[in-house]
Amino acid sequence: MKKSDGQLDTQVYNDELGDHSPTLFKNLYWMTTNEAALYLRKSSNAIRTAVCRGHIKARKFRRRLYFNRSELDRLIETSTTIGG
Repeated sequence: MKKSDGQLDTQVYNDELGDHSPTLFKNLYWMTTNEAALYLRKSSNAIRTAVCRGHIKARKFRRRLYFNRSELDRLIETSTTIGG
């Protein structure tokens, strides 16, 4: 499920669940860092950096970060486009 560089292989991840990305996150309320990275199509390090900078709100439980899917959706909806 993980590539040699530590990144989550989305194709293997989707194949194991027998589903594709849009329906993969349909029923998830809380996401781990790797799931949030897949959902936002960013790296897990980019997600951690955004949390550190205060751009994304996360909850910590037993040394792990969890993200609320509705907050990630709101983050995307309220973001602005720069350029054309």
